Amino acid sequence: MDYKIISFVGIILFIAIMFMYYEKKKISIIEICLIATLSALCGVFRVPFAFLPNIQPTTFMVICCGIVFGPLSGFVIGAIATIVSNFFLGHGSWTLWQMLAWGLCGFSGGVLKIFLKNKISLSIFCFSWGFLFGLIMNIWHFLFFVYPHNIKTLFAVFMSSFFFDFAHSLGNFIFAYTCGMDFINILDRFKSRLSLYDFKKEDYYEKN
Repeated sequence: MDYKIISFVGIILFIAIMFMYYEKKKISIIEICLIATLSALCGVFRVPFAFLPNIQPTTFMVICCGIVFGPLSGFVIGAIATIVSNFFLGHGSWTLWQMLAWGLCGFSGGVLKIFLKNKISLSIFCFSWGFLFGLIMNIWHFLFFVYPHNIKTLFAVFMSSFFFDFAHSLGNFIFAYTCGMDFINILDRFKSRLSLYDFKKEDYYEKN
C-alpha cells in the first residue's frame, strides 16, 4: 500500500472540499479582495524570517484571521498563504501538507474563537499550534523519507524535530502575546467597514 499516494489524494480532496464550501458562501467582491490580500500578507511575512528555523508570524496571523473572519475563511487564508510563501521559499511534496496544516490553523481559530478572547488564551493556543503543525509535518516526513514504518522510526522523527517544533511554538507565543490582540482589533475594523459597505450597497440597490 503506497501511503504517499493515499495521503496526497486525501489531502487534495479535503482541501478541494473546503474551497468548494467556501465558494458556496455569499461573498462580496470586496471580501474576496480582502481575503486574497490577507492570504498574501500572511505568506509574505513568512519570508523575512526564513533564516530563523521555524520562527515566523504566519501561524499566529492565520489563526487571528480565522478568529475574525470565520473557520472557512481562515482555512482558505492559511492554504493560500502557503502557496504564496513557497513561491519564494520553494515548492515540493511538503506544500500540500503545509497547506493542510496552516489551513487547519485558521479553521480551528474560527471554530474556537469563543475561547480566545484575551492574550493569554490566544498565546497558549498559538503555542499549541506550533506542536500541532509539527505533528502534521512529521507525519509527512515519516511517510516520505523514513523506512521502515514502525513505532521506533516514528518516535525518532518526533524526537529529532522537537526543538524545531518548540522554536515554532515559542515564536507563536511571543508574536501572539505581543501583537495578537492588536492584530485582531485591526482585522475587526476592516471587517466592520466591509459590513458597513455591503449594507449601504444593498440599501442603495433596494431604493433604486
